[in-house]
Amino acid sequence: MERKASEMGMNRTGTKTSPVNSKKAIEGAEKAVPSSPGDASAIWKVRQEFAREVDGLGTVPPPTLKGMAKAAVDMLKGGRSTVFIDKLGQRAGFERTGVRLYESALSKLDVFGTWEGGPSREQMEKIRLDELSHFALVKRTIEKLGGDPSALTPAADLQANLSEGVPKMLADPRVNLLQSLEGLLMAELTDNASWELLIELARELGHNEIADDFQRALDVEQEHLALVRGWLAAGVRLEAKVGEEAAGVPA
Repeated sequence: MERKASEMGMNRTGTKTSPVNSKKAIEGAEKAVPSSPGDASAIWKVRQEFAREVDGLGTVPPPTLKGMAKAAVDMLKGGRSTVFIDKLGQRAGFERTGVRLYESALSKLDVFGTWEGGPSREQMEKIRLDELSHFALVKRTIEKLGGDPSALTPAADLQANLSEGVPKMLADPRVNLLQSLEGLLMAELTDNASWELLIELARELGHNEIADDFQRALDVEQEHLALVRGWLAAGVRLEAKVGEEAAGVPA
């Protein structure tokens, strides 16, 4: 690793860096007059007003004639096919983003290199291709059910907002490969849980063939999760070991 994630240096963010100036800053804050009277209740009310005015994160698009027939059968079984389509749209968006995440991570690998027990280019490239394959699987499933795989469903919109920080972090040039794995770990944990939910929904709606396909995807995702966990653990242990040696701490 060319750049240590926890390297010691001139960090100027803490108050201990400048005791004199930090004391003046605290004294100034204590003397300052609040910009507005009261507490946070005003912004609370504004948030409530906005929440009452909006219609949510959109709607699930109507299915094709083929999809309407399948939806009718699902509803007779007590299921809500719209929920399934909504979650499928969410998974399609996440898997597509997953491809981009590993592309970003591969660029970090090229710059910073790997470490003993860390990821290889072949391993990360395989995961990228797996994510692309899973996106194609979800796309085919949505089309099979009469849905539109290009539509942004409410759950997909929600997921895009929730996961916005991980792509941003991976694109940050200051972040090295080891640090990037923290974001990949978050993504893989979400990925595994989401596939588990989709499998449950598919079986409840009687789509056993789809559930079997999704189970195979989950098996692969579980392998991804184990790999990322192992790479991260190995990197952190190595960094801690190198830090001890540099400081003269006995092993």
